[in-house]
Amino acid sequence: MLPRQRTIAYLAIPLLTLAFGWQLGAQYTQRIYSDSMAQWEQRMNPLSASGAVITDPEKEVDLSLFWEVWRLLGNHYIEPEGLKPNEMLFGAVSGLVESVGDPYTVFMPPEDNKEFRQSLNGQLQGIGAELALRNKEVIIVAPIKGSPAQRAGLLPEDIIIQVDDKTLENLSLTEVVQRIRGDRGTKVKLTILREGNTDPLESTLTREDIKVPSTEYEMKKTPEGDIGYLSINQFGQDTVIDARRAIEELKQQPMKGFIVDLRFNGGGYLEGAVELSSLFVPQGKIVTVERKGQEPQRHYASGKPLLPETPMVVLINQGSASASEIFAGAMRDLDRATIIGMKSFGKGTVQEVIDLPGGSSLRVTVAKWLTPDGTDLGKHGIKPDYYVDRVEADYDAERDPQLDAAIQFLATGEKPVETGTGATATGGVQ
Repeated sequence: MLPRQRTIAYLAIPLLTLAFGWQLGAQYTQRIYSDSMAQWEQRMNPLSASGAVITDPEKEVDLSLFWEVWRLLGNHYIEPEGLKPNEMLFGAVSGLVESVGDPYTVFMPPEDNKEFRQSLNGQLQGIGAELALRNKEVIIVAPIKGSPAQRAGLLPEDIIIQVDDKTLENLSLTEVVQRIRGDRGTKVKLTILREGNTDPLESTLTREDIKVPSTEYEMKKTPEGDIGYLSINQFGQDTVIDARRAIEELKQQPMKGFIVDLRFNGGGYLEGAVELSSLFVPQGKIVTVERKGQEPQRHYASGKPLLPETPMVVLINQGSASASEIFAGAMRDLDRATIIGMKSFGKGTVQEVIDLPGGSSLRVTVAKWLTPDGTDLGKHGIKPDYYVDRVEADYDAERDPQLDAAIQFLATGEKPVETGTGATATGGVQ
């Protein structure tokens, strides 16, 4: 079977493993090549804007060093049974890709690639947290709702420094994941650094099966009127269908306002973000994807909104990334919703996933995406209109000041009292 190339706007941060789940933001364009491998390789050579080949590794790079080292290992390594050709090949390719220095450009061996596909349906095993590599530090993007990670109190921006008391210094994200992954029912100990704490924190978690619910919804009752509430945990294959069903049910009753909760949502399908946005706005540009050497690709609302006028709040926090930021950015730029919470993660690049022979794949950054007003969210993230934090003590006491602020704002029009990094002295949009 010849390799297949899939064009994907990869809108999430984490590396898929038994411990962590990928969230894929995708705009699928699948091309199945029936030509020869040589023709396929020619297609995959990097091109300049004019279409000219800018690199030919077979001519520009002397690969004799690679093969010489391979032969030397085979001839001299004291334990030849430890030389496993497939693992050596995957390790070499991983090193090649990691040398690019982009945390979102990665090589996925067959097992990781298989788990990646499974995660698209929200089926995960492990502790239920999403990771990113930032400034050579492994940080938690978001704990998945209802997961061992969330129950253990792990928070966005926590920095993992040890796994089972072993340092992570000089390890790649893939290697960190391999230390954390394991069988369901087994335990893993994480040592983390958290802003505001002088000493490291330790947490022992039990790995388990994790099913991520795409959406959850209910009607919030207030003396001033009912507020519809829709929590979106990921932008998966069925998210828009579930969201549409929830909105249809909630709008059967008069609503004074509507809340879309994207906190801890690490991303999902690009198309899902565009389609969800279309449920709330009658028209307008939702997002622009810019690729090297190509005309920008612009995505617009479908023109079939379900809830175009009801006052709305979008909740975000540090764990809101990628597809979540596309939706929040569109609602902000189109003046459709007020944003409450904390600044989002800031994931604004697009990846292309290319299936390779033997079940592996390559994920490579090929583009970036912009909000309707041109904001590069990879650089700036989404800044809320009102900064309201939810600190560790709030989680411990099961308080939710962010949700409370959204309900109060929609029910009474009272501006939230701002707290946390980014809050202004006077409150409101500055």
